[in-house]
Amino acid sequence: LAQGKIPLVQKWAITLSEQINAIASKYSGAALLQKKLKDVEPIIRIEDVDGARLVLDFAEEIERMLGSKMKSVKRLADTAEDADLYHEYNASLQFDYFNALLVNTMDEEGNFIELGGEFPLEENEHFNKLSVNTLMSDIQVPTNVYNKDPNILNGVYMSEALNDIFINNFQKDPTLTWQYFGSSSGFFRLYPGIKWTPDANGVVSFDCRNRNWYIQAATSPKDIVIVVDVSGSMKGLKMTIAKHTINTILDTLGENDFVNVIAYTDYVRYVEPCFKGTLVQADLDNREHFKLLIEELHVKGEAKVKKAMKESFRILARANGQGSLCNQAIMLITDGAMEDFQSVFEEFNWPDKKVRVFTYLIGRDMTFSENVKWIACNNKGYYTHISTLADVQENVMEYLHVLSRPMVINHDHDIIWTEAYMDSVLFKSKAHSLLLMTSVAMPVFSKKKETLSHGILLGVVGTDVPLLEVMKLAPRYKLGAHGYAFLITNNGYILAHPDLRPLYSDGKKLKPKPNYNSVDLSEAEWEDTEDSLRTAMVKGETGTLSLDVRAAVDKGKRPLFLKNEYFYTTINETPFSFGMVLTRGHGQYMFFGNVSVEEGLHDLQQPDLSIADEWTYCETDIDPHHRKLTQLQAVVRYLTGKEPDLECDEILLQQVLFDAVVTAPLEAYWTALTLTSAFLGTRSGLMRVIRYAGSEKRVGKKFLTPVDKENLFTVDHFPIWYRMAAENKPGQFFFYVPHDDINKGDVNCYLVDNNGFIMVSKEKGDVSTSYTSVTLYDYQAMCKNAHHHTSGARPLLSVLKMYPYFETYRFLLEFNICGLWHNDYVVDAHRQKKVELMQPCNTEYPGFMYDTSIRETNSIIKCGRCQKMFVLQQVPNSNLVMLVVQADCDCLLNSFEHNATVKCNRMKSQKIRRRPESCHAYHPHENAKDCGGACGIAVSLTLYFICLGTSLALR
Repeated sequence: LAQGKIPLVQKWAITLSEQINAIASKYSGAALLQKKLKDVEPIIRIEDVDGARLVLDFAEEIERMLGSKMKSVKRLADTAEDADLYHEYNASLQFDYFNALLVNTMDEEGNFIELGGEFPLEENEHFNKLSVNTLMSDIQVPTNVYNKDPNILNGVYMSEALNDIFINNFQKDPTLTWQYFGSSSGFFRLYPGIKWTPDANGVVSFDCRNRNWYIQAATSPKDIVIVVDVSGSMKGLKMTIAKHTINTILDTLGENDFVNVIAYTDYVRYVEPCFKGTLVQADLDNREHFKLLIEELHVKGEAKVKKAMKESFRILARANGQGSLCNQAIMLITDGAMEDFQSVFEEFNWPDKKVRVFTYLIGRDMTFSENVKWIACNNKGYYTHISTLADVQENVMEYLHVLSRPMVINHDHDIIWTEAYMDSVLFKSKAHSLLLMTSVAMPVFSKKKETLSHGILLGVVGTDVPLLEVMKLAPRYKLGAHGYAFLITNNGYILAHPDLRPLYSDGKKLKPKPNYNSVDLSEAEWEDTEDSLRTAMVKGETGTLSLDVRAAVDKGKRPLFLKNEYFYTTINETPFSFGMVLTRGHGQYMFFGNVSVEEGLHDLQQPDLSIADEWTYCETDIDPHHRKLTQLQAVVRYLTGKEPDLECDEILLQQVLFDAVVTAPLEAYWTALTLTSAFLGTRSGLMRVIRYAGSEKRVGKKFLTPVDKENLFTVDHFPIWYRMAAENKPGQFFFYVPHDDINKGDVNCYLVDNNGFIMVSKEKGDVSTSYTSVTLYDYQAMCKNAHHHTSGARPLLSVLKMYPYFETYRFLLEFNICGLWHNDYVVDAHRQKKVELMQPCNTEYPGFMYDTSIRETNSIIKCGRCQKMFVLQQVPNSNLVMLVVQADCDCLLNSFEHNATVKCNRMKSQKIRRRPESCHAYHPHENAKDCGGACGIAVSLTLYFICLGTSLALR
């Protein structure tokens, strides 16, 4: 370089261009494919895609599917209420039922134990290969509930009537998954029946009454202020019980609820100072945040409850117009109340008593029980006494029954849909490890006239709907290479979106992110800076929007500039809105060709051919006999007439047959060349892959295998190489480095002046180039943080520090450059050896794009005490550049950091949301005199002794 041999670099680049394009042309078979397409041009037609019509068609299909689930749930609710109406309570009832924990369990003599009779189980494809009994449901009971309590036995006996309805529902709609009835007394009837597995300690902690579907169906939206006494008298076990009580209350809240937590002694303080004087949405992120702060509460001073109650009423008064606009309640957690607090209620709550007050007396001392009960009974609330940890669950549940009274008395059967969730029980099963679901549920009431004013809630019925199955109703092939579909809730949170990443890697384990189901649409569609798309969808509108977007593909590392057309509408009878994206260019047209079934079938069954198994070419989940078929097997059996009853997508089948015929000549062509590997993909999800089984070492062993989801056709996306090539210059090859080839063999990936993917030789060198920086954002990142933060700020984010570059003389760089620090969507906050806590954070990071108008450039890099020259030369007719650098000077790239992201602002932000249509906060015939007393719960001996031991240890 110093000798002025820059023209030599130009010659190298031209020679390299000629060689790699000649190799690519010969071994890809591109010319053969183009010729074949030219031959069949007369039978090809191209049609415009009508996005406005398509979004309505997709929404109609989704409405039909979800409507079927709602009808099933309605049949369950009607049957349960009728069964209860004709059931007479029998306190001495003896009834042997199938307990899910005990079924198929024998004693030492080989006899089935009580409640554990023979219960046939068989592996079932439809239920993710779990062993189930599709002829019967069984009963799960939490460890802290006595499984032969009279209330349990009567409820189980009464709900036996649901068995026939479960089976009938499943026969009418074979796409149904789990159906269930959660009883207010604590048992859970599940269909199909399963063998329930306890945790490592032998405890069954699952309580259906804690599940979001139960709580949302049982109550209307609510604004809650939790008030906890942290005076000196609350030390020891009392404070432990109080914290558990707060956490249990928080677990009963959902995204349609609002909450705050304040602690009091002789003064009032907010557990989270950021939330002073306001209510925040009780989504998962906020609830978990509160739980972390509650663990740090310490006792001190003297209790003055009047100040705390006044502040609570003020918070709820300010919430008018911001909170749920429905139920309002104060939860007072204390070991006693000595003050004269009547004046507070006279000033803020009487005579209307719009705010209910629930009181929880903590500890064994009953000295102030009458005072604490008086507060609840005179404010339409409920009083409970909690003396042990085992008491908490049952006593907290009482407030839900009180809030449900107006709805029960009115007999308003509101059907609810939950936000997306990953069930903690099913998540432990590998088969369900990536399954996001929503649930549809409905309350079940007592219709007996003698108890009408008490508003007795019998329980909740529901069914789960895997969101993956919902999104299959918007087929990928109709949306193009970059198109996609998505669903959001009335709160603007994502139910389904290809950019939603609910899991993160913690070592070798995948875990749900703390905020996985409260990711806002604006955090995935961040180019919509005005929230125009989000606002319109949350309001339930139908319309379109055009946006220029910077899409990040390949795990966020490669930026693409796209012009997206958004189409959106509401899903009737649900709180959901549906949207889809078509990209200008590839997303605007549909490609059709017509070939005979006989000709297509022959080519479809060649060994090098496969189709996208996550796509629905034929519906294999309706008939149990079809569930073990792959999509390719189902297509072949349908087209050959062996399975004429299969429901198949005729348009997609026509496309895949055409693609099979057109691409067929490539199999023989590739085979003759004995390639390492060659592949192609088409819009119909068809792939041809050939791998040479010679003795040569082959790199990229995971590439295009089932584990390499990024490079395959999936429900969410087209392969990366397909998407990148689609945006490449027509007629020009796109050169791409598969992810698992990076840093292996002869190909490595390094950051160059904050750039990325560089295909390098093994000599060492130091490089720097000029690329256009593209700012990208990730609002779903996880940051490592070694310290526990109690402030409202998120941790300081630092980009992965870059080490000295590998020196080299010749480089090939892709025009499209990645930011290495964004690898796997995890940002390292502090590089320390000890185990660090992962928590959600927002990141801003650069991607880099080569300016193709710059064909060549050279400059000098200053590296501390020395400097070096580099020459960058574009390789003609490719997406590569050649880089030549002096190798006699080392450089170390400085790491750079981002400012801390303030979590507080995000958590308390009040974006536009659509409130649930129904609210049941008041009924004139409600029996408010039923306001609690002695705790009447049934505790198992096992849990009793566990709690007793804990209690003694803490004293």
